[in-house]
Amino acid sequence: MKTLEKIFADKLLKVKAIKVQPTNPFTWASGLKSPFYCDNRKTLSYPELRSFVKLELARIILENFSEVDAIAGVATGAIAQGTLVADLLNLPFVYVRSKPKDHGLENLIEGELKPGMKVVVVEDLISTGGSSLKAVDAIRNNGCEVVGMVASYTYGLPISIEAFKKADVPLITLTNYEAVVSEALRIGYITDDEVPVLNEWHKDPNHWLV
Repeated sequence: MKTLEKIFADKLLKVKAIKVQPTNPFTWASGLKSPFYCDNRKTLSYPELRSFVKLELARIILENFSEVDAIAGVATGAIAQGTLVADLLNLPFVYVRSKPKDHGLENLIEGELKPGMKVVVVEDLISTGGSSLKAVDAIRNNGCEVVGMVASYTYGLPISIEAFKKADVPLITLTNYEAVVSEALRIGYITDDEVPVLNEWHKDPNHWLV
């Protein structure tokens, strides 16, 4: 029987949300070069898949973070997913900007969080973890408790694992790098020759191609 990680990995591959370009690497917002990219926001364009993500993220929250007062999405990628989950769970929703708005009220957090609230953060994907944990800091600085984070996908990079551990934020995702590579290889989405390149990058992305 397939695990959730393999099921969702297969769904991402079917809508071509996974891009592999060893000879023409992507550049992430953090500046890292990568031969592998997960564009899981494409799931929003497929109603059945969108519902799958919504239901599974909500289930994970109920099973692991039952004491939750509000849902926070990380802008901009997780605003839609976070809204869908909050609506399903009938909970308040806010989203956290990467930096305060430069006009109007200059908000960093859009929406209303009351001090003492227990918050679950929804993210679309986890790469280095930097932007995700900045959102956690913003919520904590607002006097709230972050009980955990859920996301559709994580690259599972050592730097992000260490960062989440240091920040004391439990993270649960629908799928991950290992599951996607395994499924991609199984269905012929990638070749055997590409796997060592991907794994070499995954082991130490900071020094890949250096």
